[in-house]
Amino acid sequence: MNPPGYASRTPSYYLQSLEPEMLNSFSSGQLQAVQSLLRAAIPQPTPKIVDLRFGIDLLFSRFYMVLFVGKDRRRQRRQYLPERVSRFGNAIAAILLLISINLVISLMIFMFAYLVKSALGIDLTPGHLVDQLDRF
Repeated sequence: MNPPGYASRTPSYYLQSLEPEMLNSFSSGQLQAVQSLLRAAIPQPTPKIVDLRFGIDLLFSRFYMVLFVGKDRRRQRRQYLPERVSRFGNAIAAILLLISINLVISLMIFMFAYLVKSALGIDLTPGHLVDQLDRF
């Protein structure tokens, strides 16, 4: 029997994984309390604006990338105080990411402008390689 997908697991699914003797030892009140606790603990899927999932196959291993964009429905903020090294690493990663995005966008704009210039036949530098090839 294949286990159900993670999103479709119910409190009964988790209770069935207990030993039958242990499960039968619960009173009906205890069983209802455990089921309500499990219902509250199991994360409910929420709709996402962007749900992008894809895998990247390399020669030596396989990676996956997941990007979710949606409303933050968490009840409380996590109490996470990053260490100094982590903050420094996060800052470096953010700066490198911004520089990379800037370079990619700049390259795309430059390539588009170059293609438009070439399509219109505009020659910015006399004696360009194409002009030299036309002489032969």
